Amino acid sequence: MTNPHDIIIKPVVTEQSMAEMANKKYTFVVAKNANKTEVKKAVEKIFDVEVASVNTLNYDGKTKRMGRTVGKTASFKKAVVKLTEGSKDIEFFTEM
Repeated sequence: MTNPHDIIIKPVVTEQSMAEMANKKYTFVVAKNANKTEVKKAVEKIFDVEVASVNTLNYDGKTKRMGRTVGKTASFKKAVVKLTEGSKDIEFFTEM
């Protein structure tokens, strides 16, 4: 079994993701090869909560320019995790 900290890379802290915390929805950047079941198990193990559902989104990197040089931003996978009603909140986000 893989380490749960290898699946959950970092939390997404945006205005929209912070507003969704009232509905017990938390957003994370996850490993690109992780599936919904692995994300659910990793969040439950790391934060000791009960997960109701997981939605994942794949983002492709965008092409960006700096003068005449052209580069590409990194592609990543994002997961929106909804907790059950009886589950406690994730303390990491409540401190922000």
